[in-house]
Amino acid sequence: MIFRYLFILVLLPLFSLAKINTIYLAGGCFWCVEEVYEEIEGVVNVQSGYSGGHVENPSYREVVSGNTGHIEAVEIVFDSDIVSLDTLVKSFFLNIDPFDSNGQFCDKGYSYKSAIFSNDQEFIDKVNFYISKIETNHDQNVETLILPFKNFYLAEEYHQDYYKKNPIKYTYYKYSCGREQRIKQININLG
Repeated sequence: MIFRYLFILVLLPLFSLAKINTIYLAGGCFWCVEEVYEEIEGVVNVQSGYSGGHVENPSYREVVSGNTGHIEAVEIVFDSDIVSLDTLVKSFFLNIDPFDSNGQFCDKGYSYKSAIFSNDQEFIDKVNFYISKIETNHDQNVETLILPFKNFYLAEEYHQDYYKKNPIKYTYYKYSCGREQRIKQININLG
């Protein structure tokens, strides 16, 4: 009991000083996107889920069937005093195949497309800035969708932190899906 009061009196004011923000990104399999962002200092929390569709609280099976309008996405909560929006957007484009219009890596279909979901013009401008750089540097069209944020529903519990809970299965999936190989092959130039 005393620890709860200590937390409220000492630590809570520190959290209120932080600049906590949230963004929603889709880069194919949400397990892989979750792994990337959980390793970035300043990211407070990452959760897998579904965004953009018309069905409330969809299941994984409903989403991948393609009938809900949702895309596998992650909710990224971050402290902008520690990590910049610029860093988060760069990390996004360095960990997807922005040229794939049919999904990401071995996962195909609308529910696996790369996308950002936002109503924040600063964030959208930052994404468009990097899209322009990528298209210029690679002479290809970026197929990443920029969609208005409507909703985000958490994926089932077994999807959360899947890469930590099932490291052998996850590593096998990630390798056999060709994610890292394709990222190295396209070698995105953000310069």
